[in-house]
Amino acid sequence: MIAYLDCYSGISGNMFLGAMLDAGLSWSDLQEMLALLPVEGYRLRREPIEQGGINGQRFEVILENPDQPERHWSEIRQLLEDAPLPSRVRERALAIFRTLAEAEASVHGVAPEEVHFHEVGAVDAIIDIVGAAIAVEALGIKQLYASPLPLTSGIVKTAHGLLPVPAPATLEILRRVAAPWRPCPAEGELVTPTGAAILATLARFELPAIRIERVGYGFGHRQLPWPNCLRLCLGMAERVGGTAGEELDRDWVTLIESNLDNTTPELLGALMDELLAAGALDVTFSPLQMKKNRPATLLSVLARPEQSEELTRLILRSSGTLGVRLQQMLRLKAQRQQEELLTPLGPVTIKVKRLGKRVVSAAPEYESCRRLAQERGLPLSTVYELVEQCLNATLRSQEQTLAQADELAATTDSPAPGRE
Repeated sequence: MIAYLDCYSGISGNMFLGAMLDAGLSWSDLQEMLALLPVEGYRLRREPIEQGGINGQRFEVILENPDQPERHWSEIRQLLEDAPLPSRVRERALAIFRTLAEAEASVHGVAPEEVHFHEVGAVDAIIDIVGAAIAVEALGIKQLYASPLPLTSGIVKTAHGLLPVPAPATLEILRRVAAPWRPCPAEGELVTPTGAAILATLARFELPAIRIERVGYGFGHRQLPWPNCLRLCLGMAERVGGTAGEELDRDWVTLIESNLDNTTPELLGALMDELLAAGALDVTFSPLQMKKNRPATLLSVLARPEQSEELTRLILRSSGTLGVRLQQMLRLKAQRQQEELLTPLGPVTIKVKRLGKRVVSAAPEYESCRRLAQERGLPLSTVYELVEQCLNATLRSQEQTLAQADELAATTDSPAPGRE
């Protein structure tokens, strides 16, 4: 199951949950899961809404005490870690709050651990964010997609006073993932920090190929010239183009680059180790010839968008560079995983590359083969040769099985003789 969010009127946490409820999320299941959180002083409400001929639902968190305490990022993290939530719900909720914390830290010039939340630390924001994580898990949504966002103007009232729209934290969250905007004539806030964090953490800003099965509408409170709602389309992914069974994975990454002409090889090696340990997806060095014919090194780092600022700070601290360049890039990927292969010498780890259901290539993992060669007292080349023989035989068998399954499916899908 995949989902597409049509954010023509923006997004907030309560609009997201209203759309999920309208599309089939169980109200009782949502209430039961949220009751696991160690917070109190609130009640939940949903109500049917009709605007401009569109029917949907509005989700609300009613606070018994409007004066909510400020909570630090560390307090919210501990609250979620202590709650008996399913692991994937907890991980998604933590990731959304982490997105908020890093953006707030950047805006206010402090470390993420020092961030204290005002509005998004209140009970209603905690409910919205954990509820969003519950909804995605409960509806079995494997990937979320989103439309461009409405770029409005005006001001919004916050705990920091009156701020321009989009609010600085909202803008920082969406800047980091290169979220697309479109002009909107309305004034005021249509994209809230909570809604932005949900999108930046869980969604891709792409139009998917989808076979729509259900549609839900989640309404906000503002009165606008159009129905003020978030539209959610739920359905199955449709393959477009390409070869059957060879679908590609895709994600967004940040490319961080800098030209280094004053860093020694020893420090470059240490910098690579630091970046990889800090979560960089890949780090490479390329030779350069700079002005005045000076030799230099091009540092290229691939990172998840939410980690780009942390890794940039590391580069600025640990190298002689004065600045870096950042680009957001769409990455198309084959599926990669490690599997265990049984051989006459014992189990060996192999690295498998797939395009959809098809195995494109597979290779023995070096450390696993080296360990087996030492245990058996055999040359490494001999172990490699035997493992590759077993691997090739296994791949041939799997390919035959897949071909038979495809042939059976084609036969089943063919119309009977004499029928259209």
